Amino acid sequence: MEENEKPVELVVKYKKYFDELLANSKAPAKIDETNVYEKANPVPRKILFDMLRENHLPGSRLEHKENFKAFYDAVKSGKHGLILMEHYSNLDLPTIIFRLEEEGEEWSKDLASRIVAIAGMKLNEAHPLVRAWTEGFTRVVIYPSRSLNNVENSDMSEEEKKAEELKSKKINFAAMRAMDACKKRGEVILVFPAGTRYRPGVPETKRGLREIDSYLRLFDVMILVSNNGNCLRINPQDTENMMKDLVCKDEIILSASPVIDCKSFRNEILEKVPADDPDPKQHTVDRIMQILEEQHDEIEKIRNVHDYE
Repeated sequence: MEENEKPVELVVKYKKYFDELLANSKAPAKIDETNVYEKANPVPRKILFDMLRENHLPGSRLEHKENFKAFYDAVKSGKHGLILMEHYSNLDLPTIIFRLEEEGEEWSKDLASRIVAIAGMKLNEAHPLVRAWTEGFTRVVIYPSRSLNNVENSDMSEEEKKAEELKSKKINFAAMRAMDACKKRGEVILVFPAGTRYRPGVPETKRGLREIDSYLRLFDVMILVSNNGNCLRINPQDTENMMKDLVCKDEIILSASPVIDCKSFRNEILEKVPADDPDPKQHTVDRIMQILEEQHDEIEKIRNVHDYE
């Protein structure tokens, strides 16, 4: 981080954009099975790209560009493509699209235009400004398993819990159909396999979700994208309020693995799992998270670290 510059809360740093964001917000405040597919809104997209230009330090880049290009070529040839990416902040999705566009190549700009992210309902429902930031990028919205687990462990009545479970099934069934339509259009699905942002000191937030195994059955090829550097960090004083996240400058490096055949990858892992294993699917995503962590650690060795205490 640049000398003498301290992180600033998002709600303070970019207050100047709030009126414009809210005036142009079109995304629904409540998600149901009728509105799970949300097309990008160009107004917040431009604002977010301006933020990234301001906070990405020199040296920010795509590493192993040849792997991004090989993935694009596979998608162009008719393969259904999946991106699994490390998740540290709500700028991760804007960052991969921004960095691809900044490459300036026809293939990279086309790949950026094809990315559709799987996003949780919280981004729409938590706060009007969070919703306005988020709608700058095309998404398929789901009811996350973690959210349903929280409902099941809450003090809701049994009737209320059943209603939420039914709601989750309707939303996620609609999301699967929307994702299938994206695949048929040649779009690329991006998923954060941990399902939540990583919180330092909370290792379970970096554990992959077993549902990721299902994505491997639905896609032909994938790349694993590690994410080094972070310009929007969770505020330890208020970890749940995303508008209190801390904005800071950093060198951002996104690196892609070689293209992986989803079916072969999955089969190779499952063949080694004992027949009596209670949860074979978890082994698949555990291996994905392991590869991402190894990739992240290697890139960190070449990154100019700009951190704060």
